[in-house]
Amino acid sequence: EPRFFDDIRCLRDFLAANPILPRHAALYVADHRTKEWTPAARARYTICPAVATPMGSHLLAHADAASRQRDGAASAGTPVSVGEALGTARAEGAAR
Repeated sequence: EPRFFDDIRCLRDFLAANPILPRHAALYVADHRTKEWTPAARARYTICPAVATPMGSHLLAHADAASRQRDGAASAGTPVSVGEALGTARAEGAAR
């Protein structure tokens, strides 16, 4: 059953409220720059206070470091880990 969220914080809140998801669940986020879907566990996250997001999390996702570097909006932000962005250990070992 697909679920869509307008802000990464909404996804994080859903995961916190539903810690036992089926093993076959797949999480994707949209790359802020390209708007392409990318696996949430492999995405790079940045907190950008100057960027408005739907629910005010100021969290941006990018498919990889190169996409983040090409996104002027992310340049003044602070990189955070997948676990910090999603509030979960789902993406253990993921780099910033």
